[in-house]
This record gives sequence, C-alpha cells and structure tokens, in this order.
Amino acid sequence: MGVAPAPMDDAVRRTAEAEQPPPLLSGLVVGNYCHDVLFRDDVLIGESLGGAASFISNVFDAIGCRHGCIYVSKVGPDFAYSSQSLPAPFFSASSPTTLFHAHFFSSYSSEDVAYHGDRVLKRVHACDPVSPSDIPEGEGEGEGGTPLFEFGLAVGVAGEISPPTLARMIDVCRVVFVDVQALIRTFDPIDGTVGLVPLRDTGFFHLLPRIGFLKASADEAPFVDIEEVRKSCCVVVTDGKDGCRVYSESGVLRVPPFPAVQLDPTGAGDSFLGGFVAGMIHGLTVPDAALLGNFFGSLTVGQIGVPKFHHEMLQVPLSFPSQTVDVFFLLSLP
Repeated sequence: MGVAPAPMDDAVRRTAEAEQPPPLLSGLVVGNYCHDVLFRDDVLIGESLGGAASFISNVFDAIGCRHGCIYVSKVGPDFAYSSQSLPAPFFSASSPTTLFHAHFFSSYSSEDVAYHGDRVLKRVHACDPVSPSDIPEGEGEGEGGTPLFEFGLAVGVAGEISPPTLARMIDVCRVVFVDVQALIRTFDPIDGTVGLVPLRDTGFFHLLPRIGFLKASADEAPFVDIEEVRKSCCVVVTDGKDGCRVYSESGVLRVPPFPAVQLDPTGAGDSFLGGFVAGMIHGLTVPDAALLGNFFGSLTVGQIGVPKFHHEMLQVPLSFPSQTVDVFFLLSLP
C-alpha cells in the first residue's frame, strides 16, 4: 500500500509544476493571402489563390506539420478561396483582398520585366497591414523572455509587415525565418509595379541580428548585401533551375536543384521556404533542409497557382548530403 505524500512534499510538487513553462506552440506564420491573376501577352491565362502564406501552409500540410501553427493572414470580404483547405484568415471589413496581376511575355527586354526577370508584377490593391497587436500575446514573453512559438515565418507580399510587427514576431518566437520580399518590396504609386529597395535603406536592417534565416531570390540578392548580412544571420538564396546557395558567416554552400518543367514560377520561392522550414523543424541539417526546399520548389513550378501534392510525389527518393530518404519518410516522423 502506497504512502500518501506529506503536505509539504505535495506543496513543493505543485509549485514545481506551476513553474514549468507551458509547451511552445509549433509555429507562427504572418503574411496576407491574395488573389493572383496571370496574363501572357496581355491575355488572361489563369486566376488562383496566392500569397506566400498559402503556399507555405500547403507544404506544411503535405509534410504533416501544419497542426499547431497559427496563421495571421488578412483578406477582404471578396476573398474567393474560403472553402479551400487552408488556415482561416482574418477578414477585414474595410479593405478588399490583396490583388496582384502578373504579366508574362513571349519576348521581352530587361527593361520590361522589373526585377523578376520573367514577368511584370503589379499590386492592384492591398488589404490591411498586420499590426503588432495582431500577433498573439502571452504572459512573460518578449525580448529576453519566454517565447510562445518554436518558430515564426514573416512572409508578407504587399508591404503588410512593418518593422514593429517583425520585432513583435521576434519577441514571441524562438527563431524567425524571413522572406526578404516582405522587407524590400516597393509599389509604384501610379500602376502598382513591384520594385525593390536595398535592405539597408529599410527600417528592418537593425533587426537582422535577431532573426535566424533570411531567404532571398537571385533577383533580390543584390539588394541584400549578402557579404554584410551573413555576418548577422544565415542567408539562403534561391537560384531557380540552379538550386540554391546557403550563406553563413563561415562560408557558402551550393545545394543542387531538381529537374522541372516550368508552367508558372509563382510561389516557387514560397514553397521552397515552406520545405526548408519543414525540414529544419523535422531535425534535418541546414543543407538537407535546403535540398528539401528545392524539391518543393520544383514541384510548384510545374503547376499554376498553389500546387497539389499527391502521395506519389512525396515518395521520390532524395539523396541528402547526410543520408538518402524519401519525403514519405518525413511524414512518419513525430
């Protein structure tokens, strides 16, 4: 017959339990959903759900790690994809859903396509920004305090993330992954054409030492000053059909691509980032996680809009630098 604990022992046990920090939520994803409309030679070729958060949630769902993530994504009353299987957005009564027009051309000059290299991207209108008060709160969190989330992703597409909002994310997340497009995009006041400004000239530069990873496309990389920024955080540059590069303070690593037939490049970098983060939180090394990101990026360009990942796609054997494993194996991990 067991012996009942002494009152003092029981009080000590309850105190110890009360002092244990609450378990961290798995992730926080911040960035608005949007409507993407695609044109080729000024002829409409497709309309789809867009926004980096939608592509990332799609990858997380395929990998099996969406559970526990909180999404802060705003849309307007005109949002056309609420019935789809994606995390519920926040609805704004005063603003329409962010809308982008992507113009592709059969032939073009470098002056025609802004920074994307293959298209002219225009923001037609934007939904409400994400304010610091939209980020979940908790007791005792903050700089130097206890984080609420294992990781965060700052993946704005239309200027909806401000420096105070990113700072708030850093306060509540153990590590933050940032897509540089959320920080350096500009929008022509007349026609909404998307451009870029140097990262150093934004209000985000001072926050770089507090983030974990910064992702940029090859077109965005010249605006980052990689040699300087990699002293503060890891920088991952996607090179499309050439794979990606991972820069750290100690050097650079090139990660090979996967072959793909491109139909629509929209969202490839977002799917890459989703795969990269999914690999990291499943315990892969940075090079292995980058290879997984390349895999999801290659699957994305072969479809228009947010891609559908079926079971057979995820059973392709991948030769990681440290092991050979298929994506289906990742689905079995806890």
